[in-house]
Amino acid sequence: MELTAVLTPAEEGGFVALNPETGTTTQGETIEEAVANLREATSRYLSEFPLPSTGHPVVTVFTVPNPRHA
Repeated sequence: MELTAVLTPAEEGGFVALNPETGTTTQGETIEEAVANLREATSRYLSEFPLPSTGHPVVTVFTVPNPRHA
């Protein structure tokens, strides 16, 4: 099963990893560690709450005005 991982830098260092299909979130010191932790957390989640097959998600980006510069 192919799922999505969204990684963002954590304030304290390392990365926060989110799987939007399930809502599972974890962290790691490196990208590889964060993804490995997310894979494990998501696998455990899916063993309890299986997802229906709905196809691949669409991932995109958008911008909003910076309130400090408005």
